[in-house]
Amino acid sequence: MPTIPQIEARPAKSYAFIAYSVPMSAVAKPADEGFPALFAWLGQHGIAPVGAPFFNYRRIDMTGTLDIEAGVAVSRLGEASGPIQFGTLPAGKFVTTTHTGPYDQLYDATAMLIGWAKERGIAWDVTEAADGDHFACRLEIYETDPSDVPDPANWVTRLEIKTAD
Repeated sequence: MPTIPQIEARPAKSYAFIAYSVPMSAVAKPADEGFPALFAWLGQHGIAPVGAPFFNYRRIDMTGTLDIEAGVAVSRLGEASGPIQFGTLPAGKFVTTTHTGPYDQLYDATAMLIGWAKERGIAWDVTEAADGDHFACRLEIYETDPSDVPDPANWVTRLEIKTAD
């Protein structure tokens, strides 16, 4: 069940990520492959994660592919190496909510968040194109590690979507 959405101002954040372009049916691949590889690389290079891992949905085409970054905020930027890249999540206003429950309920939680914003006339920082919607920043932040909390009913995921400032 998601919490009541909020509008929050957030500063820019440095982050590390591995980029993927996958069909909707393979959305678990970035989590299964990307997060372990990203955290192993950061550990080997002495770069500390700051916060929970996330998906940053850069481009969404529900009938085609998604451009997803498996990422985490970091204490400092590093030098890109192989699939590991660095960037800055933008500063600005974000509509946020926190969902507690299984990941398969995130679609409904996201739809609620989008509907809440639409009712209030809040526009996203997004460009619509023939190949899908290109977001400035659309995050699914996995606050709970399933290996630490085995019951999916207790998994906590934070959703954040950047508004058009």
